[in-house]
Amino acid sequence: MTSQNATQTRPVNGQPLWHAIEAAAALATLSGDATRGLSLAEVEQRRTQYGPNSLPEAKRRSALFVLLHQFKSPLIYLLLAAAGIAFAASEVSDGVVILVVVLLNAFIGAFQEGRAERALVALRQMAGQKARVVRDGVETELSARDLVPGDILVLAAGDAVAADGRILIDAALQVAEAALTGESVPVSKGSRPVDADAPVADRTSMVFAGTHVTAGRAAAVVVATGLSTEIGRISSLAESASAPKTPLERRIDQFGRYVMVAAGVIFVLILGIGYLRGIPLSEIAMIGISQVVGMVPEGLPVAMTVALAVGVQRMARRRAIVRRLSAVETLGSTTVICSDKTGTLTRNEMTVTGMFLSGRGKVLVSGIGYAPNGTFTEKERALDPTTDGQLRALLEAGLLCNDAQLLGPDGKNAQWRTTGDPTEAALVTLGLKGGLVAEELRRAQPRQAELPFDPDDKMMGTEHEVSGRRIIYLKGAPEAVLELCDTVRKEDEVQPFDDNERLLVRQAIDSMGREALRVLAVAMVEDASLDPLGRFSVLKGRAILLGLVGQLDPPRTEVAAAVQSCRQAGIKPVMVTGDHKATGLAIARTLGIAHEGDLALDGKELSALSEEELAARLDRVSVFARVHPAQKLRIVEAYQKRRDVVAMTGDGVNDAPALVRADVGVAMGITGTEVAKEAAKIVVTDDNFATIVSAVEEGRVVYRNIKKAILFLLATSFAEVLVLLLALILGFPAPFSAVQILWNNLVTEGVITINLIMDPAEGDEMQQRPIKSGEPLLSKALLSRLFFMTPAIVASTLGWFVFRLSQGVPVNVAQTETFTLLAICEWYNVLNCRSETHSALNLGLLKNKWLLGGLVVGNLLQVAVIFWSPLNRLFHTAPIGLEHVLWIGVVGSLVLWVEELRKLVWRLRMRSAC
Repeated sequence: MTSQNATQTRPVNGQPLWHAIEAAAALATLSGDATRGLSLAEVEQRRTQYGPNSLPEAKRRSALFVLLHQFKSPLIYLLLAAAGIAFAASEVSDGVVILVVVLLNAFIGAFQEGRAERALVALRQMAGQKARVVRDGVETELSARDLVPGDILVLAAGDAVAADGRILIDAALQVAEAALTGESVPVSKGSRPVDADAPVADRTSMVFAGTHVTAGRAAAVVVATGLSTEIGRISSLAESASAPKTPLERRIDQFGRYVMVAAGVIFVLILGIGYLRGIPLSEIAMIGISQVVGMVPEGLPVAMTVALAVGVQRMARRRAIVRRLSAVETLGSTTVICSDKTGTLTRNEMTVTGMFLSGRGKVLVSGIGYAPNGTFTEKERALDPTTDGQLRALLEAGLLCNDAQLLGPDGKNAQWRTTGDPTEAALVTLGLKGGLVAEELRRAQPRQAELPFDPDDKMMGTEHEVSGRRIIYLKGAPEAVLELCDTVRKEDEVQPFDDNERLLVRQAIDSMGREALRVLAVAMVEDASLDPLGRFSVLKGRAILLGLVGQLDPPRTEVAAAVQSCRQAGIKPVMVTGDHKATGLAIARTLGIAHEGDLALDGKELSALSEEELAARLDRVSVFARVHPAQKLRIVEAYQKRRDVVAMTGDGVNDAPALVRADVGVAMGITGTEVAKEAAKIVVTDDNFATIVSAVEEGRVVYRNIKKAILFLLATSFAEVLVLLLALILGFPAPFSAVQILWNNLVTEGVITINLIMDPAEGDEMQQRPIKSGEPLLSKALLSRLFFMTPAIVASTLGWFVFRLSQGVPVNVAQTETFTLLAICEWYNVLNCRSETHSALNLGLLKNKWLLGGLVVGNLLQVAVIFWSPLNRLFHTAPIGLEHVLWIGVVGSLVLWVEELRKLVWRLRMRSAC
C-alpha cells in the first residue's frame, strides 16, 4: 500500500486504521506532539474521556456460590428428595445419612474447583507495570494504568509494551508477540504503514499491549488503552465465551431425569398396589420409601467425584495438572485436539538442519535443540569443519555476525538455553558443533562496528578486524544478501557468481523452503568498512557468498507416535499456529497430522469462508495458520457444532477465549502466560503434545471406571426395586427394610464402589473410539449387561427369601439372610464389572489392592451388622447360622457365572468374526 492510499483508509468505529496511515497522520489525529508529548492538563482531560489503562474487574464467584453449584444436578435433586421423604416419614436417621452423603460430595467438588474461575484475572493485573513516556518535554516513568491516548511511549530492549501504539520512529526494533499472535520469533517493526486488511500479526507499524521489546528502540504514540487495546478485545471475547457442559455432566443430567421419572412412577405404582391389597397407608408408605431409596444410587455422586479426583492425581504424575474436575472425563471423550505448533508439537528451539555450499551441494547437520552435539555430512560422508576451509568460513561468519549467547547446564538448569534471538542462537549452536569456541573467535576477530537487522534491509552486518584487515560479515534474507554478491566461495577459491551459479543457489533455497526451513544467506566483504549512511547499498557487487543455512523449530521426537496414537483412538489432531501456512503444513506432514490432500487455511482464507463453507471443509483441514483470537474461537465452535468434543491447547494471551470456550482448554506450563493458565481447565507442565495424549488416555480410564461403578450400582438398585415390587405383588413381606437398603446402598456398596473406580488401565484404552457426545449413560452395551446381572441377583435374593419363609423361618431372620445374600451378590458382581469382555477369574484381584481391601472391609462390616446387637436393633437384623452363610455364598455366586457365560459367548463370537 502506498502512503497516499494509506492516509485515505476509512475509519472503523470512528477510529482510523492506525496501522495503515502515516505516522504523522496518526500523531495529528490524536493531537499529539512527538517532541514534547502531552501536557498535564491534556492528560487529565483524556483520562476523564478514556478512563484508566486497565481492564474492568469481573465479578468473582464466591466460595458459597462454588459450593452451591455442586448441587446443580438431577441426581442430587433425587437424593435431596429421598432425604425429604425420609424426614416426612419420621425416619430422621435415614434422612441425615443421605444429607451427609450429599454434603460430602459437594464439599469435595468445591474444594477441587476452588480456583477454577480465576480465568483471565492475569489480564487485569497491569497496575504494577511501568511505562516510560514523554510529558511536557520530559521523559518520565509512570504506572501503565496512567497512560492515555496521545502519550508518547519510549521503548527499548527489555521493555514491556503497556498500551497499543503507532510507531513514530524506530531503530532496528524487534518485538516478541508470541503471547498475542502466536508468532514464534520476534517481529521486526518499522514506522511505514501496512495494508489496511493486514491481520494483527502483520501490523509491523504497531506495538501492542502485552508484548515486549527484544531488540532496538522506538518512540510510539499511544492509540488505544484498556478495553480498546487488542488485549482488551481478547478479554471481552473471553468474557463472552461460555464454558460448555462436559459430556459426563450432560449424561448425568439425562440419567438423573430418567431415574427421577422412574422413581415417581414406581412410587405411585407401589401406592396403587398397596391400596388394592388393603395394606395400611403407613406401611405402604414405608415400602414406597424403600423403593425410592433403592432406586436412587446414593453412592454414585461420591463415586464420580472420587473417580475424577483419582484421575487428577494420576494425571499429575504424568505432568498434567487438572484445574477443573470434570475436565478429566471430558479429555477421555475428546474427538478433536487443536494444538499450537511452537513448543507443543515442536521443541521451541531453532536448529540448523541443513546448509548449502556452492560447488558441493547440501550439507546435513544432525542434533536438535541448543545442545551443541551433532555432526556434518555431505552425501553420506562425514565432514570435519576444522579441516574443511569452506565449511569453517561459513560457520565463523554465522558465529561472528551474531549477538546471541548459549548458556550450558548448571546447578539450576539441566538444559542448554539461550539469550538473544532464537535464529542467531541456532547459528551459535552450529558453530559449537563445528568445534568453534565463540569467545575465542570473537576475541581473535573483535567487532569494530555493526548495522543491526532492519526490516527494510532484511539483513545484519558486522565489521571485524582480522590481522590488520577489515572484514564485514553479512547474514539475512537470501534475496537481500544475494543482491550484494558478485562472487562466491567454492572450496578454497573465490569465483564469479554467474547466472548459472545463481540458478543453483535459488534452486537450493526453494528446496529448503519446501522442507519448511527458514533460510539465511551468509556472505563476507573483504577490506571494507560499514557505512551507517549508505548502509548496505554501498557494498553491492563486493560481497562473497559463503553459503546458505536452513533452520527450523524441530518437532519433538515423541510427538509423531502420540499423533499416531490419537488417530488409532479416533481423535483428529489439528494444528493451529501463528506461523506461516507453508511452514505449518510442512511440520504437520512430518508429524502425521496432515496427509496427502489435506488442506491448510490461513486467517484471510478463513475469514472469506461462510459458516457452511467452513463446516464442509473441516474434515479436510489439518492446519490453521496466522489466525487471530476471534478466529480461534470460531474454529472451536465450528467443531462443536458438529458435536465434536474439542480440546484446545494454548500458551498466549491470544489463546484465552478459545481455551475458555473449548470443552477442554489445555495451557502450557513452561511457556504459557498466566492468562492462558487461568483460562484453561488443564495445565501441561512440560508443554508436550505427547503429555496431552497421555492425559486423554487417563481420561478414558476414568470414564471407563465411572461406567463400571454405574453398572455395579444400577444392577443392585434395579434388583432391589424388582425384589421389593415382586414381593409386594406376590403377597410376601418386604425382603429388606428401608434401613437395610440404606445400609446396603451407602455402606456395602460404598466401600466397594470407591475402590472399584481406582481400577488401573486395561491397556486397550487408546484402541477404542471416542465416546459419542450424544451417547446416553445407559448405553446399549450397559443395558445388555444389566439384562443378565439384575435378573440373576433378583432370582438369588427373592428365591432365597421365599424358600426360607416356606421353611417357617421368622421374617426378620429371612430378611437378614436375604440382606446378606444381596451383599454377597454385590461382592461377586463387582468382579464382573471390572471388565466388559475379560473373565473376572483372569483379571487378578491384586492389580487393584484398593478393591481387595474394600472387599475385606465390606465383609467385616457385614459381620458386624449381623452379629453385633446394637446394630441388630438399629438395622432390624438377627444372627444367622454358619451353615446358612455357606449356602448363601454359593447361591450368591449365580450372578458371577451368568456374566462369565455372557463374556464367553462374546469372545467366541469375536473369534469367529475374525
